[in-house]
Amino acid sequence: MKNKFYSILKARFLVNEDATKNWGFIVFLIFLAIIMIANTHSYEGKVYKIAELTNEVKELRSEFVDRRSELMKIKMESTVAQEMIEKEIFPSSVPPKKIKVAKEKSAWDKLWQ
Repeated sequence: MKNKFYSILKARFLVNEDATKNWGFIVFLIFLAIIMIANTHSYEGKVYKIAELTNEVKELRSEFVDRRSELMKIKMESTVAQEMIEKEIFPSSVPPKKIKVAKEKSAWDKLWQ
């Protein structure tokens, strides 16, 4: 038992006759470790990007709400009327009339009258 433990510590399994199998497995494990590290790095980068985009969406949404409330305030009839009075344009005292445009009859319709 003591000999086996010392042979593992001295890495004799890497220099024996059948060491090529062991080296192949070690290279495979190193390759898997590199792939796992690269995958974790990529995952963390994506998580940071998602967090940045989430913050940007929140900022844009709040800006949208501010702009929308400002637009509603500007579109109010009292605000528009006040702006027009400042430019010396006054509302009409005569109510608007609806204009109806008569559709011209086509030659086909005139033929069948």
